[in-house]
Parts: sequence; C-alpha cells; structure tokens
Amino acid sequence: MEFRALRLLTLLGLLFVEPGFGQRGDMDVGEWLREKAELLNAFGDKLKDVRALEARLNATVDQLTGQKAEVDRLREENEGLKTRLSATEEEIDTLKQSNANGAPRVAFSASLADFGEIYKGPCTDKTLIYKRVFSNTGDGYDQSTGVFTAPVCGLYFFSFSTYGYNTHVTGAILMKNGARQVSTYDGLAADGSDGAGNAVALQLVAGDAVHMELWDGGRVFDNLNGHTTFSGFLVFPA
Repeated sequence: MEFRALRLLTLLGLLFVEPGFGQRGDMDVGEWLREKAELLNAFGDKLKDVRALEARLNATVDQLTGQKAEVDRLREENEGLKTRLSATEEEIDTLKQSNANGAPRVAFSASLADFGEIYKGPCTDKTLIYKRVFSNTGDGYDQSTGVFTAPVCGLYFFSFSTYGYNTHVTGAILMKNGARQVSTYDGLAADGSDGAGNAVALQLVAGDAVHMELWDGGRVFDNLNGHTTFSGFLVFPA
C-alpha cells in the first residue's frame, strides 16, 4: 500500500515538473508514463533487494554480536584462569621457600630389641624403651627413656606394633602426657602367638611427651626381626 502511494506521488510530481509536458501528444504521454512506470518498477525491485540485503546485514550483525559476546566471555574466563594459576604458582613458591628456609623435619622409628631376644613384662615399670633406633630426625625420641618429646607444635602421626605369646596378655598403649590414646590388645588364647598394630594422628604442642606402655600383666616379645616397634613423624607444623 505504501509502495503504491509512493508510485502515485512520484507520477504526480513528474507531471508537474516535466518541462513541456503540456505540449506532448497523446502517444508521447502514454509512452512517457510507461517509461516512468518501468522506472518505478525497477526502483521497487531495487528497493526489495536493498531490504533483503539489509536483513542479511542485520542477521550478520547479530551473529557478530553473539560471537563478540562469546569472545568476551572466553577472555574473562582466561583472565580468571591466569589469576588462579598465578595464585597457585605463588603458593608453590611460598612452600618452596618455607622448605628451603628450614621447615622443621621430625621423624623417628625404633624397635624394642637391639640385639638377641627380649621379653618385656609383666613388670611394675610398664614403659617400653625401644633400643634399636632406625632413624631419629630432629632428635625427638630418647632411646634411654623411650619417650618422644615434640620439638615443635604441629600434627604428628604415630604407629606401633606389638607381638607376644599366649602365656600372657599381649599389647601396648600409646600415652600422651600420661593419658591413654590408642592401644593394641590380645588376651590369652589357644594360638601360639599374637601380633597387632595401631596408629593415630595427634595435635601436639612443643614439649608434649608420647611413649608406649604395657598393659597390666602384659608381655611383648622382640628380636632383630623387629616385631615390636614404635614410629612417628611430623605431618605439618602448626
């Protein structure tokens, strides 16, 4: 409807502005109108092409806008990954520097017998003194008393094993500052011998003492095969 109105207005305008229009014959006017109509039709076709091209351009713009938004999102995500990677690298450097600057190293491992065979218990002094020391980094373990003293505050991991025969109760108790923590235990039984083990992680402050004790009336056995043992190490300082 708008196009028809445009065509009519155009014809009217041409009628008023065409020089010498009133001097043309009927055949000249008809031919002139046909030429103008063809021109207007061509113009309408061109206008359709322009509108189609405009629609395609708008679609392309929308597509490019979407792609730009995706690129911006990926750029932001990449920046976030860079930030996290940088933080991780800084944390690793901090850990390396902490280790290089002398972070405490504490670990020990020992067994009851340093030669021959030994039966410990029953006895009044139930403290187990492990004489055969495999390692004692940090010098926290005292092989003369059987006591480990924490040199620094932190989380420590301890493990121990016991072995004995069925003539007595077999087992031991891990003590922290004189208080029972965890233990192994095997009562009198028909089998010839019994072995057991246990472990625990303890939060210690510098100066806390950890040692092993026999059960009342208990006995353990060891030789150079290392059946009855006591070990511990610092997991991390606190």
